[in-house]
Amino acid sequence: MLGGTEFVGRAVVEAALGRGWDVTVFHRGRHEAPPGARSLLGDRTAPGGLSALADDPGEWDVVVDTWSAAPSAVRDTARLLRGRAGRYVYVSSRSVYAWGPARFDEDAPLVEGASADAEQTDYARDKRGGELAAVASFGSDRSLLVRAGLILGPYENVGRLPWWLTRMSRGGPVLAPGPRGLPLQYIDVRDLSEWIVGAVERELSGPYNLVSPQGHATMGTLLEACARVAGGVAELRWTEPGVILEAGIEPWTELPVWVPPGSDLYDALHSADVSRAVGAGLVCRPVEETVADTWRWLQDLGGVAPQRPDRTGKGLDPEVEAKVLAAGAGA
Repeated sequence: MLGGTEFVGRAVVEAALGRGWDVTVFHRGRHEAPPGARSLLGDRTAPGGLSALADDPGEWDVVVDTWSAAPSAVRDTARLLRGRAGRYVYVSSRSVYAWGPARFDEDAPLVEGASADAEQTDYARDKRGGELAAVASFGSDRSLLVRAGLILGPYENVGRLPWWLTRMSRGGPVLAPGPRGLPLQYIDVRDLSEWIVGAVERELSGPYNLVSPQGHATMGTLLEACARVAGGVAELRWTEPGVILEAGIEPWTELPVWVPPGSDLYDALHSADVSRAVGAGLVCRPVEETVADTWRWLQDLGGVAPQRPDRTGKGLDPEVEAKVLAAGAGA
């Protein structure tokens, strides 16, 4: 496992350990690896940063990589390991698709301008470059490209579901972006991880969209679950998309998870065809379970979730929220 101490990487390690696998985690040492995993320390971005991996005599059935910056880091690691590992799993993103038709399957057009040799550019091209790097070293028959969408669940260090849970715990009127029945697509990090290890056991290859089927959850089921587990002291005030946009509130960042229906961004995020992954064993737990388990994890941390330094902060300013709610009440 390249990484393996935070969010997706950690969940993959735990899923593999849960199946009795022997797991080696190559990481920078900033966080502890899950108990039971063997650690190798190094920094892929530093000169000579792969030396611990290069000097280790180990061979592996599979490498799992979640890298999301310069594709050249994936290139270098894949080249190093191609003779010592049977398969390369690259956790990519649905951002690699070029926006176009409302419903994306794995054959949809991809972003242009990506390269396995590139330094860091933008998220979409970096992820596509990582895919190209994995395939270049391991071939299409020994590489698995996991095109994940919105990822939620315990260990989240991006600030989406933790922000909603924290906001609900404060109570009072809560700006709930509508419509209430707006369908969402996301993946619980543990369901993503279980699918990955199962796919490795089945020797799957090629690209797979990894999010829940459409209709699995809605803004209503997500936010109502958040309100319940966080003490039931929040009052959801469902607000029309037009009101939110007119107030200058940024979808996705100031109101995490939510984007207005009918927008290109909504289609890109919540209109994936996941039939291939479902046919290959994808099972998604109820949204209520994801929310409740994330709340328990958050409470165990004292209520403050970790935050990746390379991701922007999420959430709505309380004064802006109060202003919009007050204007709605007076309408």
